[in-house]
Amino acid sequence: MAGIDYDLEFLEDGRTIELISIGMVCDDGREYYAVNREMPVRKIRKHRWLLDNVVPGLPRAYGDWRNHMPKRWLFNYEDPAVKPRRRIADEVADFIRLAGPDVQLWANYGAYDHVALAQLWGRMIDLPEGVPMFTHDIQQERSRLGLAWDDLPQQESGEHNALADARHNQTVRRWLAERA
Repeated sequence: MAGIDYDLEFLEDGRTIELISIGMVCDDGREYYAVNREMPVRKIRKHRWLLDNVVPGLPRAYGDWRNHMPKRWLFNYEDPAVKPRRRIADEVADFIRLAGPDVQLWANYGAYDHVALAQLWGRMIDLPEGVPMFTHDIQQERSRLGLAWDDLPQQESGEHNALADARHNQTVRRWLAERA
């Protein structure tokens, strides 16, 4: 059984969850990272926490691109990781299906992550074949094992970058499995 650890960065307002970026790592060594070209930039600009914590981890302009990017842009729209939502949905479905029929999804505090993931395809009942209907939660497993938050391996860098967080989730999940 393959595991896929993932993380989504998103804007949520208590009623909606809007995708910013997604990172996934699979036990078979594959990785996936994408940034939603259609993210609600105007809303994000008004959200201090996202500006301070998530936006700095998004693709930045580099080299000559830096001179051509308006300062009002939050990220480099020309980066290959920046994609339309529909393309992200297709690529994520393919990424999950390639892991095999009994794949397990894992996330840290994954309730909102799973909702945002499912919304890539619309309603929960619209999930493509092979995409699990639920996500295993690292914090639930930690609690089940009687461990405290401080007992877990700590992330050294890249916090709130979806791919760096997904990699760390995989580290923590494997660490927990050794203790189960």
